[in-house]
Amino acid sequence: MTKVWSETLYDAFGQHFNTDKVLFESKTSHQNLLIFQNAMFGRVMALDGVVQTTERDEFIYHEMLTHVPILAHGSAKSVLIVGGGDGGMLREVCRHRAVKSITQVEIDQAVIDMAKQYMPGHSQGAYDDPRLNLIIADGMEFVRNTDAKFDVIISDSTDPIGPGEILFTEGFYASCKRCLKQGGVLVTQNGVAFMQLEEVKTTAKRLAPLYKDWSFYGAAVPTYVGGIMTFAWATDNKALRATSLPVLKRRFKRAKLKTRYYNPEIHMAAFALPQYLQETLPSASKVR
Repeated sequence: MTKVWSETLYDAFGQHFNTDKVLFESKTSHQNLLIFQNAMFGRVMALDGVVQTTERDEFIYHEMLTHVPILAHGSAKSVLIVGGGDGGMLREVCRHRAVKSITQVEIDQAVIDMAKQYMPGHSQGAYDDPRLNLIIADGMEFVRNTDAKFDVIISDSTDPIGPGEILFTEGFYASCKRCLKQGGVLVTQNGVAFMQLEEVKTTAKRLAPLYKDWSFYGAAVPTYVGGIMTFAWATDNKALRATSLPVLKRRFKRAKLKTRYYNPEIHMAAFALPQYLQETLPSASKVR
């Protein structure tokens, strides 16, 4: 008999997955980690009862949180990934050959180990890239204390509960700004806006005093149910969000990226936010 696993992210609403086979389940030093097989989405990883990634639709999330900031920047040489233990974000950053150094700070070694074993398609060998400096540590502590500077910072965290909660604080956003090179950009996952609107509003309030240009962009990821997944965007270089379509096309062609979701047109359209979201945000975020 097929077992059913239910996600626990929301109290009054949820989604269910048939678990054709449980591949791994264990309590790590930080969280409960589950990896199972599903006929529609392939292998699914969940942390503390919440879906983090699936084999079938991970490319949407990873491409949008990587290529949007790197191609908007145009000359990124150093990238910091906070979280992202499944390896998908690292895989996409590694595809940018112009990037010379990649630092990844992941709090849970077990997530990396199990993803490499059970979901190798996510990282596709990226953990062997010589440009990578992998650090097993708390992301907040790293950005608070490091002397390193980065062109792009990508926060690929869990939801703001458990180990990921601190990565949504004003202190984290301020420490990231300290770590950005001049003209650098921070992007973070920020949940499904329709379902987690208060989290988007809170992020906006925390980013606004720190960055000259901040906003959100989005993409529809099937397993992140309830509408578009929002990504926070923050930089002191207002020109980055206004990068034109012809420039994005040239950079995309030069990078020789083979993508399944991202393209320059999607990049431009992603910053067009639905009205219900625009009406909850201060007007400064809408200026382009």
